[in-house]
Amino acid sequence: MWRASVLTIFPEMFPGPLGVSLAGKALASGIWSLDTHDIRNAATDKHRTVDDTPAGGGLGMVMKADVLARALDTVPHDHRPRLLMSPRGEPLTQRRVGLLAAGLGAVIVCGRFEGVDERLIKARKLEEVSLGDFVLSGGEPAALALIDACVRLLPGVMGKEVSIAEESFADGLLEYPQYTRPPVFEGEPIPEVLTSGDHGKIAAWRRAEAERLTAERRSDLWAAYQARKKP
Repeated sequence: MWRASVLTIFPEMFPGPLGVSLAGKALASGIWSLDTHDIRNAATDKHRTVDDTPAGGGLGMVMKADVLARALDTVPHDHRPRLLMSPRGEPLTQRRVGLLAAGLGAVIVCGRFEGVDERLIKARKLEEVSLGDFVLSGGEPAALALIDACVRLLPGVMGKEVSIAEESFADGLLEYPQYTRPPVFEGEPIPEVLTSGDHGKIAAWRRAEAERLTAERRSDLWAAYQARKKP
């Protein structure tokens, strides 16, 4: 079973959207499991303090290394990667999601405030992961997104592995445009090739459209794709 362990000061945010739709059904059927750990339970004072002022001065607060260490140490130390959702981390990619989904699961720390004491990151060997170049109010929404991305790849969740293989980023390209009935919408028809029944032409059109969209919208992905195609 794929296991997600989440450390947070807001455990009530989970499972949240992970409890509905395909992820929720998979959770209920035991394809994956989720356990949350309230970081405040590891605090030792009556106020359950998890943060303090930053060394060297500055605005905001920093999550304390000792409290987080105690919280992390309550989670079984197995072979699952320990992740910290952080805007300065390595960008999350579909390849990394696939590797995580193929493993045992993940232990995910949700930061808050101005961040986490650097000593904790080093001492517990946390891998920092980012959803993109923007800042959230905390790591919880990012953790939900990461878990959802992994769970949908687990066997028995989506049901159609071929569909997964054709999604955006599956081979380094954005996904081609999709259409369905009605055949004409506000004067615009479905592209004729898609209703031709010629599977070879349809596949070629979809590949060409995926390449066109990637070149137009994601120059970074396009450059990497072109580099891989070189002999």
